[in-house]
Amino acid sequence: PWEEIADQLNEMVIRRVIQHDLRIGERGRKRDQNLLEEIFRLCCRYAGQAPGQPVFALYLQRALSANVGWQRVLAYLRFLNDTLLIRLVQQLEILLKRLRGRPKICLCDHSLRASWLQEIIPLTVDGLRAAPHLPDLAGHLAESIVGYFLGTIPGLDLAWFLERGAEPEVDFVLTVGEHRIPLEVKYRLRIDEHRDTLGLRAFLEKTVYNAPFGILVTLTDDVTVHDPRIITLPLSSLLLMR
Repeated sequence: PWEEIADQLNEMVIRRVIQHDLRIGERGRKRDQNLLEEIFRLCCRYAGQAPGQPVFALYLQRALSANVGWQRVLAYLRFLNDTLLIRLVQQLEILLKRLRGRPKICLCDHSLRASWLQEIIPLTVDGLRAAPHLPDLAGHLAESIVGYFLGTIPGLDLAWFLERGAEPEVDFVLTVGEHRIPLEVKYRLRIDEHRDTLGLRAFLEKTVYNAPFGILVTLTDDVTVHDPRIITLPLSSLLLMR
């Protein structure tokens, strides 16, 4: 049963890392176990997103009745990143503009989110049809899956593009040599060809970004986009590309 699997994931994977692996040695013993657990809980809640300092500060203050500095939060996020439980995707630095941004959080496996939060989000077509109130959460979770997967590919630099003025946000930007490839995740039953490719098209049209094409990751394989610069690819097919 799922309940037993969830208990094993919590005890054998998450708590083992938080209670044991991250607290080894003299420096490790100084790490706050409760703070680690709450930060990982927030990572699960915001998988596929980049929540930033205000979200962490407010949540941790409510959960622990304490003010936790942003630098300490970032340090604990890096600890979790080093354990491979999560992967932090940084903002794209371009045109020599170093951004003090917030990292996008991607989980190593969405089953850890389901077990830690005791909340299952459907990712299949039938599951999403039966739960029409969950498409946004499913979309964020799909983005988390894509981000962690792409981060495991050797030689591929991965970042995300924050909205800048008239330029929309782009979920991920892959850098291969001198080229940048924008990638958007639109994990929903219906795709609006114009609205759902706005970020990709805006990025492609900026010649300084040197982007030859863009990728639209979808739920199903029957999506058609008439812009020849944009390749559509269902998530299930992307995950087979190893």
